[in-house]
Amino acid sequence: MRTSFACLMKPVLHGYFRSSCSWRVRIAFALKGIDYDQVPVNLIKDGGQQITAQYKALNPMQQVPAVTIDGMTLSQSLAIIQYVDETRPGPRLLPADPKQRAKVRMICDLIASGIQPLQNLYVMQKIGTDKVQWAQHFISRGFEALEFILKQTAGKYCVGDEISMADICLAPQVYNAERFKVDVDQFPTIKQLNETLLELEAFKESHPARQPDTPDDLRI
Repeated sequence: MRTSFACLMKPVLHGYFRSSCSWRVRIAFALKGIDYDQVPVNLIKDGGQQITAQYKALNPMQQVPAVTIDGMTLSQSLAIIQYVDETRPGPRLLPADPKQRAKVRMICDLIASGIQPLQNLYVMQKIGTDKVQWAQHFISRGFEALEFILKQTAGKYCVGDEISMADICLAPQVYNAERFKVDVDQFPTIKQLNETLLELEAFKESHPARQPDTPDDLRI
């Protein structure tokens, strides 16, 4: 049974406009109709606001996002999304059917464990001059596997015709791929799904180009 938390304080999302993990949480909140506050954590300014002692006390991994919700602090985007799915009304982000749910989790793990961590900011700072080629290699490698899987699972969305946590993970990763100049045309299923998702209001309002901390020259 899902519990009503309507009487509690609004969640607070500590994130960065261009962080794909932060965007995942923004999408989930938008799909669920959750009102929340944002506290920007600039990953670049002053060497990175995520490495301050104040933020480390909030998230010991010194990453974004971190969400304060229902009297606790959660990090790791998928844990946050699953918590709000289990406790808030609105569209289900994980299918009721166990087989469909397993497919969603497989796609999420492929992106969140097998692609995104290899091209996040901390890794890129360690790579040096070859960082673009590094990112392109690992995104393309991951997308080859993802394209194969999605050809089998996709309907209108990543798994069938209901939006899910898999879609929440896909769009931000395609955004990253485009930032690193990966030719997404090589992956027609991924490209089509992403185009469909970006037409949804929840994906539009949560887009990196529309956040409070988005630089003016990147706004749309």
